[in-house]
Amino acid sequence: MTSAFNFGDLTRQLHDAADRMMKGGVNHTLPFDPFAIAKASSEFAFGLAMKPAELMEVQLAAAKQWGEFWTGALSGQAGEKPRDRRFAAAEWQDDAYYRAIRDAYLLASKQLREIVSLGEGNAATTAMASFLLDQYLNALSPSNFAATNPEVVKRTKETNGANLVQGFAHLIEDIASGKGIVQRRTDPTAFEKGKTIAATPGEVVYENDLFQLIQYTPTTEKVAAEPLLYVPPLVNRYYMIDLVPRQSLVKWLVDEGRTVFVISWVNPGEELKDKGVGDYVLDGIVEAVGWVRQRTGASPDLFAFCLGGTLVAIALAWLAAKKRAGEVNSATLIGSLVDFADMRDWSAFVHEGHLDALEDHLEAQGYIDSLELQRLFAAMRANDLIWSSVVNHYLLDRPAPPSDLLYWFEDGARIPAAFLKSYNRDLLLNNKLAEPAGFEVGGVPIDLGAIKTPMLVIALKDDHVSAWEAVYRGARDIGADFILGGSGHNAGVINPPAANKHGYWTNDAKPVDANDWLAGATRHEGSWWPTWTRWLTDHGSKKQVPARVFEDGIEPAPGRFVMMK
Repeated sequence: MTSAFNFGDLTRQLHDAADRMMKGGVNHTLPFDPFAIAKASSEFAFGLAMKPAELMEVQLAAAKQWGEFWTGALSGQAGEKPRDRRFAAAEWQDDAYYRAIRDAYLLASKQLREIVSLGEGNAATTAMASFLLDQYLNALSPSNFAATNPEVVKRTKETNGANLVQGFAHLIEDIASGKGIVQRRTDPTAFEKGKTIAATPGEVVYENDLFQLIQYTPTTEKVAAEPLLYVPPLVNRYYMIDLVPRQSLVKWLVDEGRTVFVISWVNPGEELKDKGVGDYVLDGIVEAVGWVRQRTGASPDLFAFCLGGTLVAIALAWLAAKKRAGEVNSATLIGSLVDFADMRDWSAFVHEGHLDALEDHLEAQGYIDSLELQRLFAAMRANDLIWSSVVNHYLLDRPAPPSDLLYWFEDGARIPAAFLKSYNRDLLLNNKLAEPAGFEVGGVPIDLGAIKTPMLVIALKDDHVSAWEAVYRGARDIGADFILGGSGHNAGVINPPAANKHGYWTNDAKPVDANDWLAGATRHEGSWWPTWTRWLTDHGSKKQVPARVFEDGIEPAPGRFVMMK
């Protein structure tokens, strides 16, 4: 049944939102260039028009495919069920009406993507054309509409339409909030940082203006001599590796007899807008390494995720240049790029026009807001992170089940203006890390080829942020060992052995082509976590020392920084 919805409250919300905009409460600069999008689209269309023979071949093939489609549809023949979560309901396969709608949509989508693949131009233009097409096709999926989604039709009958009425109320409420549509609806008290999530016992043992350093309480009498230090990306809080206890990598490592430290980055405001990549490397990672060594008397094994891994690689090269490589025992980079020549769909936004617009936006604001970045990430996974929520919230009126991983994803942090400007131009656009001494930190040339620290790179097979093939090429270039994990960018990291999911691949050979590596790789069931810790043991002293008990904490984990809004 519907719940009460007060249109008077809605009117006041809309009035307040308009008032905030009139008073300058909303930053009107855009973090992208709409003219660059229009230019890329027109260039792509012009290039396509110059290929009439190829287009004719596509049209002839399309006509043949549609003939086969109608033959199958009219005969009632059911083809193979696609592996697409949008069409998981049984009716999409068993009911001829819904099956025909689904298959027609999938065929049309396939044909349009084939046309786009004929286009020519630079990587940014081609990626933008593909991105725009994907947004269009994702939005038009028959699963997104009440009349063509069998689950919605069934629920509408069950509730006499109350689901659609309440769903429309959700839509109006979300628009009035000023944050846009599709705010995930779940129990706001399902997780509480420090109690049900990010709850592994520990203490903040050091802090500066960029980070807090957390040390976790040991649970074993003996621990490995080499401590572990985790470096997270800036836009996400560190506790992806410390979700609910059954999924916590931190808890698992502590229980395995490891001394674990993590960096918890501050959520920066305008006061830190001038903090750049070099500041995060030197005052962040290198500073944390020094404190871990001081507290344990041993050089740590670093491990890092996504952008955190890129920063770790820079830090290792800086230490090597300063003849201080021995301060780190080993490093593991997970889902991290060190060569940005192949960014797939992300290259659509690595464009002079977009970067100029973003820099104007950053100048006005002092940082990029986590919500802005989350929207971009969501657009790249629109079916999972946007349209599935549209269906559940606005058509089915179903609350989202509690998810610790999505709770973490939505609990993002900002990135300072200076950091993002340098990262975007020097690393993403100009790929200076791929050049010996192409990038500098504190006046020191960064040469990744000079790193002698033992390194392991872990890629995720379905990663939509850091394509595994690109991660593999980077690993090969820096001479690192390599493991390919299953699943995607975030979920592939959270893979506790007890869950026995996803699997992973290993191969000691390092051929030039990533697909050749995979063809010769051995697939293993379960989690890569134990294989990783065995690698750590093999590259350490293999010594055990008494557990590092401490009583000098500043405050309990997870600390103030992770609580900052």
